[in-house]
Amino acid sequence: MELRIGIDLGGTKIEGVLLGPKGDESLRRRIPAPAGDYRATIGALAGLVLDLERSAGGTASVGIGMPGSISPATGLVQNANSVWLNGRPLQADLEQALRRPLRFANDANCFTVSEATDGAAAGARIVLGVILGTGCGGGIAIDGRLVDGPQGIGGEWGHNPLPWLTADEFPGPTCWCGRQGCMETWVSGTALAADHLRVTQEDLSSEDIAARALAGDPSCRATLERHSDRLARGLAHVVNLIDPEVIVLGGGLSKLGHLYREVPERMKRWIFADAPRVDLRPPRWGDASGVRGAAWLWS
Repeated sequence: MELRIGIDLGGTKIEGVLLGPKGDESLRRRIPAPAGDYRATIGALAGLVLDLERSAGGTASVGIGMPGSISPATGLVQNANSVWLNGRPLQADLEQALRRPLRFANDANCFTVSEATDGAAAGARIVLGVILGTGCGGGIAIDGRLVDGPQGIGGEWGHNPLPWLTADEFPGPTCWCGRQGCMETWVSGTALAADHLRVTQEDLSSEDIAARALAGDPSCRATLERHSDRLARGLAHVVNLIDPEVIVLGGGLSKLGHLYREVPERMKRWIFADAPRVDLRPPRWGDASGVRGAAWLWS
């Protein structure tokens, strides 16, 4: 099929995009996500796909980016921070509603596919994509193709522990997944704000912390430095495993310019190579990358 639809299923919104044969975007829709209501989620997803196809005047392939993933063992949703999806047959139910096969992938995997296909890492052989938003996720693409694995958890970097812990970092904050010290609890936007609150007793958003740091606030600068150091350690750990040519950051924190200046140098200390190199880039497609990557799942 020459037309591709990508859907990004988020916790508060569902976004859909229609791409032409060369990746040109012809249509985009965004609707509220029925948080906590599984059946309403199926209806909203199916309705959005059909609306895009009606507007296009034709049938398209459909890829879905989602929190968590579809378990190859059970066919049920696993590891979603939108917890009302966990244990549900999302793929089977939506395929039944739309009467066609669909492709599903974790939202961070979709982001990575997008940036490896025609984004910031186009042409790179091994690409690591990292989402730093409300949560923290990751994806791996080799030669432009997603590396997912037999359990559907390839690239789930956000639920590995922070490496090379300092004494005051052990055992780490409790994660929604039930473990302690996950990367998500240290480097997501939510974690950045929580760390600032723990240290300063000042309740600020990650955006406010960044703005105040830029204005010279020493406590906010210190918070960003702790965050950069932890992000560097976490990314270096992955570099030692897969040695990516390019790392692309996504999510709200990817807009923080200091990360691209500071994190690569901090990473070099932890990379097991005699001449470590780090190519850390912002996304080409910004907030649209995840939904575009879902469309590219049919490439």
